[in-house]
Amino acid sequence: MPEKSAKGIDRRDLIMASIVTVGSAAAVAVNAGAANAQGAATPPGNPASGTVYTGDVIEGKKVVSALDVNDLEPGKKHRLYFQGVEMPTGQHWHVSVTVAKGAKPGKRGILTSGVHGDEMSSVHTVQTVMNQLDPAQMSGTVMAVTDVSRPALESMQRRWPNQGRGIDLIDMNREWPGNENGATAPSRHAGLLFKRLLRPNADFAIDFHTGTTGFEVTAFNIGGMDVPAVKAMVELYPVGQIFDNHVYPGVLHNAFMDVGIPSFTPEIGAARVLDPEMISLFVEGTMNVLKHHGIVAGPMGRTGKDVTVFVGNSAYPILATAGGLVEHLVKLNDKVEAGQKVAIQRNSFGEVIAEYTSGVAGEITGQRSDAMSEPGNPLVFILFNKPGPKDVQVYPE
Repeated sequence: MPEKSAKGIDRRDLIMASIVTVGSAAAVAVNAGAANAQGAATPPGNPASGTVYTGDVIEGKKVVSALDVNDLEPGKKHRLYFQGVEMPTGQHWHVSVTVAKGAKPGKRGILTSGVHGDEMSSVHTVQTVMNQLDPAQMSGTVMAVTDVSRPALESMQRRWPNQGRGIDLIDMNREWPGNENGATAPSRHAGLLFKRLLRPNADFAIDFHTGTTGFEVTAFNIGGMDVPAVKAMVELYPVGQIFDNHVYPGVLHNAFMDVGIPSFTPEIGAARVLDPEMISLFVEGTMNVLKHHGIVAGPMGRTGKDVTVFVGNSAYPILATAGGLVEHLVKLNDKVEAGQKVAIQRNSFGEVIAEYTSGVAGEITGQRSDAMSEPGNPLVFILFNKPGPKDVQVYPE
């Protein structure tokens, strides 16, 4: 998340804004030239089609730079690569696209993961759902993109290692809907994916995540419950917490919401690992969503009605005030009261140097999993209900 100055914009943002303003016309001209050259070199598709094949094949899978799922053969699974942003070498980052195209027409759903590169359970959840689908028995389409932020995934780190003006780690889930002519590779990549792959093929969308490296979370869903179409989907998961908040600007599910496509974000435990128990809950819930939209037939599995669900509209962050070893006194999903001690911290001599208490009554929804912390690190998030209007919340990470 960018660091803002007291005046509202920092020097880096100002420089980036200037680059975009001055360079956009030139970028459009260059991109148009590249597109014309590519069009001359590759076989054209149906002129009325939104799908553009580049002519490349990777591991037996065709590469597209734009996709319209209506062009794909019904009753089959299609595996493609989407040509994403260009690297400094002139090559492209490609992302994996799996489309289960039903034999009959119906709703179009999008499942995404890998927007953050250290979130493995989210990737496996989407893969498992797709492996359960039989296009011959489906109505409509489900498209999965499991490796959105490819360079971050390659090193299993949260942020995209951008090289444009020296090394910079950029959180791609603050970049949506992106800008094809943006100042950074993540912004351009987001713009390409959103405009040419995701938005054109979505009637609803689910963007799967986990906690970040060093910070574990419970099984919960994030979404605006004031939107009936979102509320109906979120409540179909047999998980114990719902964060009823629109959260960060620039996240993928909000980019969908901004263009009228109902969307939300499941959060599936810890980063860098596979959590089979949590994954199974989100697979079951996602299959319920596909049944809800008439894409898949069959009885509903367990939903929020079958478990005890705590719904909160805000998350209370507790940040470290010192450096040292952190000992948690509560566990994920525990209920806490205002004033309750939730963690202590010791220095290298084993002396207690800090004690941390909750400022609200609620449930533990996230905890630092790295034992060592420096000042400013989040230690605990507590899901609670804030009276009055809900804020769009932004937290340090």
